[in-house]
Parts: sequence; structure tokens; C-alpha cells
Amino acid sequence: MAKSTPSTKNQQPVIDQPKSSGFRPDIQGLRALAVSLVVIYHLWPHGLTGGFAGVDVFFVISGFLITSHLMKAPPRTGADFAAFWARRIRRLLPAAFVVLAVTAAAVRFLAPETQWKDAGWQIVSAAFYVQNWVLAATSVDYLAADDAASPVQHFWSLSVEEQFYLLWPFIIGVAAWIAVRRATDLRKIVRWAILAVVVASLVFSVYFTATNPGPAYFVTPTRMWELALGGLAAVIAAPTGFWGRIRVRAIASWAGIAGIVLTGLSFTGETPFPSYQALLPVGATALILWAKPEGRWSPAPILGFRPVQYLGDISYSVYLWHWPMIALLPLVSGSLGPLDKAAIVILTLVLAGLTKTFVEDRFRFTRVLKRVGATYRFAAAGMVVLLLVGGGIVWESNLRVSAAAENAASAEANAGPCFGARAAIRGFEECPQDNAGPMVPEPALAKDDKSAAYADGCWSNQPFTERPTCTYGDGPTRVALVGNSHAGHWLPALQKIAKEKGWTITTFLVSRCNPSDARQKFDTAAKSEACYQYGQWVLDQTAHGQFDRIITSERQSVPIEGTSWSSTEKPAVQGYSSYLKKWTAGGTPVSVIRDVPYPGNVISNIPDCLAEHTNNHAACSGTPQSWEWMDPLATAAKDLDSPKVSVVNMEKYFCIDGKCPAVIGGVVTYFDGSHITATYGRTLAGPLGRELETVANK
Repeated sequence: MAKSTPSTKNQQPVIDQPKSSGFRPDIQGLRALAVSLVVIYHLWPHGLTGGFAGVDVFFVISGFLITSHLMKAPPRTGADFAAFWARRIRRLLPAAFVVLAVTAAAVRFLAPETQWKDAGWQIVSAAFYVQNWVLAATSVDYLAADDAASPVQHFWSLSVEEQFYLLWPFIIGVAAWIAVRRATDLRKIVRWAILAVVVASLVFSVYFTATNPGPAYFVTPTRMWELALGGLAAVIAAPTGFWGRIRVRAIASWAGIAGIVLTGLSFTGETPFPSYQALLPVGATALILWAKPEGRWSPAPILGFRPVQYLGDISYSVYLWHWPMIALLPLVSGSLGPLDKAAIVILTLVLAGLTKTFVEDRFRFTRVLKRVGATYRFAAAGMVVLLLVGGGIVWESNLRVSAAAENAASAEANAGPCFGARAAIRGFEECPQDNAGPMVPEPALAKDDKSAAYADGCWSNQPFTERPTCTYGDGPTRVALVGNSHAGHWLPALQKIAKEKGWTITTFLVSRCNPSDARQKFDTAAKSEACYQYGQWVLDQTAHGQFDRIITSERQSVPIEGTSWSSTEKPAVQGYSSYLKKWTAGGTPVSVIRDVPYPGNVISNIPDCLAEHTNNHAACSGTPQSWEWMDPLATAAKDLDSPKVSVVNMEKYFCIDGKCPAVIGGVVTYFDGSHITATYGRTLAGPLGRELETVANK
């Protein structure tokens, strides 16, 4: 008779686990510490340069708590999984929905139209918990750097956590199934499974942070190990007994507190993160959770202090409310001063307390949502409402932009003698400026009023491995347009010139990178090398008689390797000088267009500023001194004193009588904090053509 084996269908995994002691005040204390780090960092970034790591403390706590919960009742059926996610929904979504809805209303009625479209999409992505991937995509967009911060960008960390919650029950569930099959201790299986996740995710985090640091900060695979390490702390028993509590656990707890504080004080925005650097705050937090501090010799009395406990209780709502106010209050009060920041702290605490009592707890324990189906219907309804609200803001923005585009096309087609740069040419006495008049294009449209090079995909973007070119015009004179985005913004003017003079323009455009013999210091060595090689490739394509003329312009937005901003200009000039000599060795004349004034010194985004000051355009103006920025390319060209190299200076069409208006002749001059709008560029075609002809005939 064959030996029978017991069925595993109804078996439970073996769990060798000590009984839970219930509520852990140290965790609430850690939550208070984490949210304090984040809020202080956002309000006083120079005072607590590493406060951003408070988010990592939250990650570890979440991983610890969720793993502890799942270990008590590992999911085995579809109903188990559904019930787990329903609890997460009741815990997290109600407060998030309230904050997103209030923020959407604030955006619509407080923010300028220029911010509506982006904010609307950000609200939708936050509602569906994919905000981290949206920010990862925009982190590599150089032109997005001048955009106002999204009032819901802090939802990126909540998105990471929600994605973790979707995956983690499956890992614990599979471990439970294996434990049943092998009739072994679940904790042992889970430890190995979690360790595998920690190692794999940490290795990827180190690699991706080194190669793509912008997206690496936000994406889930680089952060998964942080939550998983918290889970590992939950399945490794701390020492017990008198000496274990007094010596090992107390020392470990204090070491953990020291690690978190050290991170907040010593890390900066320049610290590659997360990568292995995150091991300090993440490991420190996991150490505290593992040690479970108790007794007067541990940090327990501090973490258990009643005000600290209260802050920990409301920490989730504090995190939700603080950032929208930081992002939106300046629209009402201007730049944040000490009183504004104090008001934000107080209002955040008040709103968080109310939200905790009347939203978090009310929805978490309400009988209405006790049924799993009702919980999911609530989540779906909330997401749909926010989709409609955020989408409605985007829709309204698009409608206004469409109408503005029609008005702009009509205004340009019927341009008078004082339209755009013509007003600068004729003078403001003959062409008086109306600081409250209509603008072409309107600010919301001006943000997208860019040269055709963007829509046509003419750019080599980071990591600079692609080398696209575009051709405009079909005349017999061959012209190469070379440089970064500050060469590209001259394309609208050059296209008009090309049509008049019979040019064929071929573009060699690269974002941020400067074709030069000096290597720039990008955030990875690979990008720095690729940028340099791109410049050498451009030389090969243009310096051997392939073109009748080369036109170039640059903005130095990345320092030279081995230098800081205070010392980068001289080596940048040397790199351009060497490059220009190689360029002209083949006999091709080179025209350098001096870079335009740089509003970004004081105004990060001209259209945003104009949208806030529709009746006072002068509030967004500057002076040649306040908008000055280095131009090592033009300096090198001038110093070279070569008959083959000329410099064209167009500053007089941007700064008139000591003022640099944001609107000239009714036309918005910049589409962000440094790039010319295509509309204003086209009005510069005449003077630019004359300037280029003048230097060519010298």
C-alpha cells in the first residue's frame, strides 16, 4: 500500500514568531521625526540640507508595518488579497482625495493659467498613484527645469508606496505557499525572499543612480529595497532579556537616531541618491525598528513624548497638506518670508489634525466601507472624480490656449510698425509700451511658443548618444546652425532669413551640452564623455568645407569638469577658443550670436510671471545687470580676433534704455527663463539678417 501524504490545501504555514506587543510608540516617534525632516527641508532647505531623507524613513516604516501585518495572516486566497488592499484604501485614499480636491480648486482659482495644464495632469497622476513615473520622465527635460513646482509633486513617494503595496502581498503569499509545501518556518522563507529583493533593488539603485540620477530618484525599482529592508527588520527577532534590552537594543536605537540626524545635517542635493548613500538613513531606521527601543536608557522616552506622539499620529496628513501650501502660498503673498513659513507650519498642523479626526479615522472605521466591494467602489469613484476635475482643468487650459493661438496668428499676420522687435528698433518714444495691454502670444501659449526644432525632433538629448539633424529651406547657400538650445531658439528668425536669402539650414542641436574642446561636468561621467564626443562629431561634420557658413550660439548651463561656477568661465573660454580654431582651419566663416540676457537670474519663468501680473508687465522686467550671464563662446570669439570669426550682439533688441522688458511691442520675449519665443524670434529676422550681413562683409 502506497504511503499516503497529507493534503496541503488547508494547511497553514508554520510561523515561529513571538507574540506582538501591540502598539509601538517608537514608530509614531519615528514618523514625527520623518515628517519634521521633510517639512523643515521644504521650508528651510539650506538649514537642513538632507531633510529629504525623511521620505526614506517613511519608506522603511511602511515596509516594516506591512510585512508585520502580512506575517500575522499571510494572504492565501483572492479574498485575502482584496481585503488587504481594501484596508490600504481606507487608510490612505480618503485623506489623499481630500487634499487633491482642495489643491485642484486652489490651482484653478489661485494659480496663473500658465500652470493649469501641468497641474491638472499632475493631479490626475497623483490620484492614480503614478506620480513618481511622471516626475521621472520630466526630470530629464531641461526645459521643464524653469517650470513652477507642482503642488502635488510630493505624491511621488505615496505612489512608490502604493505600488509596493500591490506587489508585496504576492511575495509574502508565495513564501507562505512554499512554507506550507515544505512544512517549514514561514519567517525563514520570508527572510530569504526579502533579502533577494533588497539585494536586487539596491544593486539596481546603485547602477541607475550612477547612470540616470534624475529618474533614479523617483522610480519604484530604485526604492523597493528601502521598504523591503523595513520588512526584513520585521522578520528578524531582536535580542530579548534584560541585557538584550539594556545593551544591544538601546545602543542600536541610539545609533539609528544618530544615523538619521547625521543624514539630515550632512547630505545635500549634490549627494547621489538613493544609491548606496541611502543605506545610512534606511539602515538607521531599520535598526531602530528592529531594536524596538524600551526603557529610560533608550530613545523611547523622547520618541514617546506626548507632543511627539501626536505629531506622529497626524504625520500622514501633515505630509499631504504642507507641500501644496508651500507651492501655492507665494501666488498670494509673494516669496515666502518668516511669517509666511510660520503660518504654513501652523495651518498644516491644524488641517492635519482635522483631517486625521474627520477624514482618516472616520473613513477608516466607518461601517459604510467595511464591505470590500464598497471600499473599491469608493476608490473608483474618488479616482474618477479627480480624473474629471484634473482633466477639466487641462481641458479649460487647452481651450484658452487654442483661442490664444488664433489671436496670436491674427496679430502676427496683421502686425503693425511697432509689433515685437520693431518697437525696439523704432524706440519706445515712437512706440509707447502698454504695461497692461494684450500680449502676443498670451502667457499660457507663450510657454509652448518654441522653434520648429522641438516638434521636428532635431535635438540630441541626454545621454547625448543620438545625433539627429534637420534641414530647413532649399536655397543654394549651405548654413549650419550649431549649439545648444540657445542656438535653437534663433531658428524661427533664421528660417525667415533663409527664405529671403536662399539658404538651406542644417541643424546640429544638442540640449544643454556645448560643442567645445572643454569637457562639461554632467551628473554622470558617461554623459560628460558623450557630450564631448558629440562636439567632436559636429566638428567632423562641419569643419571641412561642407557648409558655406556656420552660425552658433550657446548658454553655459553646466560647469566645466574640475571647476565650480565661480571658476568655470576661464576654462570654458579656452575650450571654445581651441574649438573655433579647428572650425576655421577649413576656411568656413563662423558667426557667433552672443547669448541673450538671462531673466532666470531673478525670474524663473517669464510667462508664469506675466500671468500673475497681467496688468503690470513691468513687474517681470529686468536690467542688463540683473539679467547678465557669462558667455564664454562670445568671449573666445572676440579674443580670437580672426577674420573668419565674427560676433553678433542682439542685446539692444532685448534691453532698451537700461530696461529689459518681458513684453516688447506687445510680444512676450521669453517662453521660460532664458529662451526666446518663436514669435519674438520671427520679429528679429530683419535686424538679425542685417547684423549677419554686416559682419560677413567686414
